[in-house]
Amino acid sequence: MMIRLIYASRAVNLGPADVKDILASSRKNNQQLAVTGALSLSNGIFLQCLEGERSAVNALYHHILKDKRHNKPEVLALEEITQRQFTGWNMGLIAATTENTALFLKFSPTAEFDPFLMSAPALKEFFAEVISNARWLS
Repeated sequence: MMIRLIYASRAVNLGPADVKDILASSRKNNQQLAVTGALSLSNGIFLQCLEGERSAVNALYHHILKDKRHNKPEVLALEEITQRQFTGWNMGLIAATTENTALFLKFSPTAEFDPFLMSAPALKEFFAEVISNARWLS
């Protein structure tokens, strides 16, 4: 059975090299686990969508819980799925660029992007729109 898990956490002591390291290790590990998804870092908050076999996604999330760069992680949405959204991405990075500002704010209930305040349906719609409209960084 496949699931989609969306969580958010507050970034702790994070520099530009850390984001590159997270992205590189995520891509490597996720490929081995057959996990796909996307990661966003905006306003000091990580927002990540993980898709794959239930035990693989759970194991990955438990690994993230131990990562000192994440503070107060919360599962925001969890659902069983029949197909993946991020078929081509072991881990895509959604850039917090000026080009993406409107996209980030489109689904945010406040003037600053805060996924902790977003509903599960809004988070799902955000990631669905991200696939076709966001500027990705590699």
